Amino acid sequence: KVIWTVLVTILGYASSLPVGDDSLCTAEELAKYKIIFTGKWSQIAFPKQYPLYRPPAQWSSLLGVTHSSDYSMWKKNEYASNGVRDFAEKGEAWLLMKEIEEAGEKIQSVHGIFSAPAISSGTGQTSTELEAHPRHPLVSFVVRIVPSPDWFVGIDSLNLCEGDHWMDEISVDLFPYDAGTDSGFTFSSPNFATIPQDTVTEITCSSPSHPANSFYYPKLKILPPIAQVTMVKIKKSQLGLSAPFINLPAKSNEIIDSVS
Repeated sequence: KVIWTVLVTILGYASSLPVGDDSLCTAEELAKYKIIFTGKWSQIAFPKQYPLYRPPAQWSSLLGVTHSSDYSMWKKNEYASNGVRDFAEKGEAWLLMKEIEEAGEKIQSVHGIFSAPAISSGTGQTSTELEAHPRHPLVSFVVRIVPSPDWFVGIDSLNLCEGDHWMDEISVDLFPYDAGTDSGFTFSSPNFATIPQDTVTEITCSSPSHPANSFYYPKLKILPPIAQVTMVKIKKSQLGLSAPFINLPAKSNEIIDSVS
């Protein structure tokens, strides 16, 4: 009777533990995906203060990671790391890559890093490949909005696995986020550090509620997507001789040109 009571207690405790987003992935093998980032930041869709020069509207390189639920690159309503701050404010990736590497070494929560080249205009596409693992089926990435104080788009912990199989294709509309580290209201605002630091928040047509804000469109109910990302599973017959998994551009003013 005592043993049964202890067993019931243990099972009850186990059932109350949080379950990670990747806990139910029972796929037996790795999966490769092509990830396509599409910028939709046009002057027609976003006419207010649209940057035309010095610099014109554009996107930084995309920096992403495949990981388990033990790792988080960024989260809405939580504080951005120093690496995310540097990337969102200046497009500097070195510290963020160091944070990813340290997380992978300490708790083996990271499977791989991937990157796609910058886009030199507000509209256009860039792409690369990524590899997901059954124990690391989540995808996160960031792309800086250029120019901006500390604004970015991205995905936080998107699960590519459904039970015992990988998703064939998924598309997600992307909206702007404020990293909470700079208090500028407009695309071209000078540096104005947020002290104390604020949390990551989504920028909407009414928030921040200030007419000077570059995304303030009070007549709209919702902002149109400023970008979109699509991930398509690469079939084995299509693999062939693929590019190296860590695919950093050879020359880029947004990402350090080396990786451990």
